[in-house]
Amino acid sequence: MPSGRRYAAYLFDLDGTLVDTAPDLLVALNAVLSARDQLSADIEFARHWAGFGARVMIEQALFHHDAQPLDSLQLERAFEEFIESYQENLAVESAPYPGVVETLEQLKSEGVPVGVVTNKMERLSRDLLESLNLVQLIQVLVGGDTLQVRKPRPEPVLHACETLGADPRQAVLVGDSPTDVETARAAGCGAVCVRYGYSHGIAPQDLDADLLVNSLLDVP
Repeated sequence: MPSGRRYAAYLFDLDGTLVDTAPDLLVALNAVLSARDQLSADIEFARHWAGFGARVMIEQALFHHDAQPLDSLQLERAFEEFIESYQENLAVESAPYPGVVETLEQLKSEGVPVGVVTNKMERLSRDLLESLNLVQLIQVLVGGDTLQVRKPRPEPVLHACETLGADPRQAVLVGDSPTDVETARAAGCGAVCVRYGYSHGIAPQDLDADLLVNSLLDVP
């Protein structure tokens, strides 16, 4: 166990935990909505629904505007449009939250194993981390399409721990949502949640985490 550290390995969620991605997700969402009756969403909407994935964001935005629901083929086309727009504007306004860079740099300097476990597509996640100069601060990235399953299944965390050579029981998953807590519980690792982020509309104190922190600097 690293000196002074509670855990032997640190895994982090991406959107809403390491990086505030909502502004650029909103641009992609509005590109899709604008092509459908000139609709649009605001940043509060994007922050609320960001953690659910692009398809749900699109569906909920249309529902919010009482627009005609999309069938499965239309939804897939809208999703493709979203991804096309998003990958062109991946890190225009997205930025690490305060304390993120310092925390990752400190963990790296201490030789602590660090990974990112996200439901975002691996390619987009890596591009985002590279654009923000964070990729060199982590040792493993598990995206939503890296394995056959994704969070809240435990396999992404277990895969990350195996890659890092860490015992899941001595690792922690730091996230911002009930999905992250459920994943941590299923994998048998610690569950820490940030008070900011995209908590699916659930109050931080109701996330049932082992610990709530205001900043990653507070993660033990």
